[in-house]
Amino acid sequence: MSGHFSQQQLFYADNSCDIQEFLKPLASYPPYFQAQKSAIYNENCLEILGNISDNSVDMIFADPPYMLSNDGFSCKNGKRVSVNKGNWDKSKGFDDDMIFHNAWISECHRVLKPSGTIWISGTYHSIYQCGYLLQKNKFHILNDIAWFKPNAAPNLSCRFFTASHETIIWARKDKKAKHTFNYEEMKNGSFPDDKLKVPDKQMRSVWSITAPKNSEKKHGKHPTQKPLDLLKRIVLASTNENDIVIDPFCGSGTTGVACKILGNRLFIGMEIDENYCEVAKKRLI
Repeated sequence: MSGHFSQQQLFYADNSCDIQEFLKPLASYPPYFQAQKSAIYNENCLEILGNISDNSVDMIFADPPYMLSNDGFSCKNGKRVSVNKGNWDKSKGFDDDMIFHNAWISECHRVLKPSGTIWISGTYHSIYQCGYLLQKNKFHILNDIAWFKPNAAPNLSCRFFTASHETIIWARKDKKAKHTFNYEEMKNGSFPDDKLKVPDKQMRSVWSITAPKNSEKKHGKHPTQKPLDLLKRIVLASTNENDIVIDPFCGSGTTGVACKILGNRLFIGMEIDENYCEVAKKRLI
């Protein structure tokens, strides 16, 4: 990992920033894809995070590996399939997994503005480690969101409850700073597919959102791809126009697509697998 920049070299993002200015510290890492308001890096996220300036990012969405690839089985389209997704999703043991999560979470803390927030998604395989490490790194937890999946796959073993939700932790960097929360958009916005959202009532912390639609996979798919409706809600809730949003594990680029649809957000994604970078690129063109 490259060394951090001195105080004189730091770039503090503001409402007049552009992506070229923000990317200057990353000049030694050519982006896999770059557009007017987005860039994707086919690199280990620690390399890119390590060269992003202190206090320069408004919001982070992170969907780290859940460490689920343990040679077990799962259900897909009613059929039994291997749960293995790739070497990136294999646990290296409790201690090494903790070291990995702590490394990227501590870098996220450094690059966020004091008022910046982070969202981390996960299942019970990973989310408790991440929640502990958020607090260890002095984040202040704002909410934990239960993302309910009404069309979740059945449990084939019939020995456990059917897993039908994921947890998303929302935290801010500095407890004393005023973070962005677009309350009115969450209360009064239109969320017709969420059967749990009562119109014109406060948005609660349980969200009913189905798995990604087929149209979201037309350029290819990622095995842990998140629904666009989920990321649009997250970006709308916690960012403003001209904010900088980064995703250290951007997969097929759903966070970037949400930023593009909502408009006037700068998106930086990092993905270690070139195949998924290509999918994200096609979705962002």
